[in-house]
Amino acid sequence: MAMAEQDGGKGRAVAGRALAVAAGGMAAMAAIFAKFASPESRWEVRVACYGGVAACNVAMWTLYVRSLTCLSSLQATVFNFAANFLLSGLAGFLLFGEAAHFQWLMGASLIVMGITVLSKADVDGDKKEMKQE
Repeated sequence: MAMAEQDGGKGRAVAGRALAVAAGGMAAMAAIFAKFASPESRWEVRVACYGGVAACNVAMWTLYVRSLTCLSSLQATVFNFAANFLLSGLAGFLLFGEAAHFQWLMGASLIVMGITVLSKADVDGDKKEMKQE
């Protein structure tokens, strides 16, 4: 395999991860809009927030499907879920004053470690695949 093709594969993986993380960010943003659409809000605010939820979900699915062109479905799903989980928790803490309990922080740490392992396994798998060719 030529060096340019190897770099292109790595670039595709990085782009795919970025797209999956962006999709997770859009999912977290949809959750934020949904939280602002409380029954206590004026109807105009609720309508705008529901529009934001719909727009963020469309953007999330678009980004997620694009990430599938660069990554396996497992990798895209894990990166998407992790970004959504971590960003939703961070938004809850910063915007809504929700507590970040030790258990949640440990779970978030395990997710980050899992992503690291998954990313490393992907790189090792690519190296083995190149040696076989």
